[in-house]
Amino acid sequence: MDIKIETSSLTLRPWGEEDIEQLTLGLNDLELAKWLAFVPHPYSTSHAKDWIKRCQEISNASIRPIAYEFAIELRPERTVIGGVSLNKIDWEAGTGGGGIWIANHFQGCGYGREAFEAKIRFAFCELGLTKLVNGYFDGNEKSWAMQRKLGYRRVAEVASRCMADGRQTIEHVTTLLRSDWKDREDYMSKRA
Repeated sequence: MDIKIETSSLTLRPWGEEDIEQLTLGLNDLELAKWLAFVPHPYSTSHAKDWIKRCQEISNASIRPIAYEFAIELRPERTVIGGVSLNKIDWEAGTGGGGIWIANHFQGCGYGREAFEAKIRFAFCELGLTKLVNGYFDGNEKSWAMQRKLGYRRVAEVASRCMADGRQTIEHVTTLLRSDWKDREDYMSKRA
């Protein structure tokens, strides 16, 4: 997979070994990792190497991948500031999931929303998916605010566990239908 997605400020691209240091720095932060289900703390260089290797294996596995894992690179600096995934793709059902993280010192600048919007557009327009399933841990109101602004709806709550700090929590499951997204996009373009 050599897919690159360009936005006004960002490039979403496959992870590479050149990203190990920035990946480790970004995720070795408990204030960030506590909102992510499968990120251990402390997050080591070894974890980063394993993640990048896994991403490369997934992207080379088949003609129709079940996941796309992107590094979020700030342009023109070419600094990796986070990651966004489109995973758990079920081609028959037309569904996918995935999440996002932005390193703490890059949060609050709109980069997360910009990257997440690009992922949504890729999922619906390029891959033809019809539904995205995401979520957020109880207390992560910033994630819910972003998802809500993008048209997501809360549909369920499930018990979950955070790997970084081991706590039991609730994950609020959210969904976005392509038809709802398209209606929102049409509305926004008419307002512009």
